[in-house]
Amino acid sequence: MASPRFVDRHAVGSSATPEGVWAALTRSMEAAFGGLAHGYARLVGCDPLDASGPRPLAVGSTMPGFRVVEADAPRTLTLVGRHRFSTYELRFTIEPDGTGSRLVAHTEATFPGALGAIYRAAVIRSGAHAVVTRRMIRRIAASA
Repeated sequence: MASPRFVDRHAVGSSATPEGVWAALTRSMEAAFGGLAHGYARLVGCDPLDASGPRPLAVGSTMPGFRVVEADAPRTLTLVGRHRFSTYELRFTIEPDGTGSRLVAHTEATFPGALGAIYRAAVIRSGAHAVVTRRMIRRIAASA
């Protein structure tokens, strides 16, 4: 399978320290990918499907649709996953920024085949992924 390619990058500032943003990020990931996300993960055939592994999130932790492959607190949290239509990586970086921090969400993915192309159009080209990602990182920054 092809290596994931750049999809998008979004950033938001926070007055919190990198440690405070890290705590909010890991809490938010746990909350965001339960409930309805589990139903969606089942529908599209995500791997992994269920939450497992260490908590708070660490390398080897899973949640519906994502596996933690890097957890370098308070700097980088990298999640990977796949489903019927895509293989993807979502990497969060937290950078000191003056008196606070900057949270960056970077997405890479592949969308193989005709169904992958349709999925890409529905989720990426429609702008839905960007809207959801920006909303998520704004909430994380605000809760930090």
